[in-house]
Amino acid sequence: MGRLAGKVALVTGAGRPGGLGQAIALRLAAEGAAILLHDRGAVAGDIAPAHGIGLSSDLEQTATMIRTQTGTLVETATGDLLDEAAIEAIVAVAERSIGTLDILVNNAGIGYLFGPLTEMDATHLDAVLGVNLRAPVLLSKHAARLTIRGGKGGRIVNIASQAGKSGFAFASAYTASKHGLIGLTRAAAMELAPHGITVNAVCPNHVTTGLGAWQNEFMSKARGETLDEYMAAMKARIPLGRPGLPQDTAGAVAFLCSDDAAYITAEAMNVSGGEEYH
Repeated sequence: MGRLAGKVALVTGAGRPGGLGQAIALRLAAEGAAILLHDRGAVAGDIAPAHGIGLSSDLEQTATMIRTQTGTLVETATGDLLDEAAIEAIVAVAERSIGTLDILVNNAGIGYLFGPLTEMDATHLDAVLGVNLRAPVLLSKHAARLTIRGGKGGRIVNIASQAGKSGFAFASAYTASKHGLIGLTRAAAMELAPHGITVNAVCPNHVTTGLGAWQNEFMSKARGETLDEYMAAMKARIPLGRPGLPQDTAGAVAFLCSDDAAYITAEAMNVSGGEEYH
């Protein structure tokens, strides 16, 4: 019996193989939680490219992997997080298929629409803010309603970023969205505390998933560096000497979802090897 036995967790953006969401879902399942996996399910131009989202087939493969490795109940749901009706339908899957919802992990995000501020495309800006900030607000709204009806309290964990605390060139929309997500975390924690729902954020530094590898290529070119030069500089500024791993963030999320963190709320926890410490 794990720390999360008997709990039900919704993890958004969890379909991509080797991605952060997949690692989080697997860890929560290993701790005993039943899992509702979400991802967008289909590409949609440059707003939702193949290197940025999980396909329906990816989602089902992740579900099978988690079932095989942990034996826990896993359900799946696809949907565009820019659409509130889709968000409401995703949460409804948990109620219909599993009966309740104890944990929401707002992991889905757009981390690939980068570029100079002076060339910012308004459509891209709206998409980044929509998925990275508006969607967590609406997911928290609908998930909290279900959790409150359950009457047992719960957990919301927002996957923010080091970019929620520090600025990064060529990622102005992303940085703004993650700063906003930390603000949401603090406000929602105050409002949901009377219902026994804690709300926290996890702030990883760079994690080289499949999307992370794309980010490395983009940022090194934008800075006029080779990929090796860019990665060497990254490692040099991290006291623990390496970029983050998906498992590093997954472990922090599992802790915040557990009873061990029952008295922790409104926090933005750094998981950065010492690179970010405020």
